[in-house]
Amino acid sequence: MPEGKLLTFVKDLSVLLEQNPSEEIIFITGRVLLEKLVAVDDWLPEEFTKPHPQYYQQYLLYADPLDRFSIVSFVWGPNQKTPIHNHTVWGMLGQLRGREKETPYYRQEDGCFKPGISCTNLPGQVDTVSPNTHDIHVVENDMKDQASISIHVYGGNIGRIQRSVFDPITGAEKSFISGYANSVVPNLWN
Repeated sequence: MPEGKLLTFVKDLSVLLEQNPSEEIIFITGRVLLEKLVAVDDWLPEEFTKPHPQYYQQYLLYADPLDRFSIVSFVWGPNQKTPIHNHTVWGMLGQLRGREKETPYYRQEDGCFKPGISCTNLPGQVDTVSPNTHDIHVVENDMKDQASISIHVYGGNIGRIQRSVFDPITGAEKSFISGYANSVVPNLWN
């Protein structure tokens, strides 16, 4: 499926990852690559931009054959958001269209989760998550009347990775595998 700008991003990220860089280098150099990809919203095919009326969509754009990374478009309808969840691998989140709010959550001594300070991502901006720093958060569409789209790049095939959602009050953890809206792999999150 990769064409044009996306194919260039895939090639450049592959070259970077072939050097077996540290996560810090991935985030420094990879961020620049992803910023370039999301700088102009003219390359994502229409079929990967369609929101669902009830829950966000996660469309697989590219899965590295060596499972080093995957590229996914997240399409959020108005008022849609994730539960509190983790990733277990590094990730870069590039805002392509609209506006998204990301809120980190922190486990407290009693096991519950409390929100940290939210940030809003605008088109062209890139944020990162990592289990080495912090990767438990909630992401939501910050637009009340239109869809938002972000391009996520993860250090593995995120649709096949076992992750967790968390109850904010009890801290109870539930495993899930997200799958993709455009594949036969079931989406166990929604």
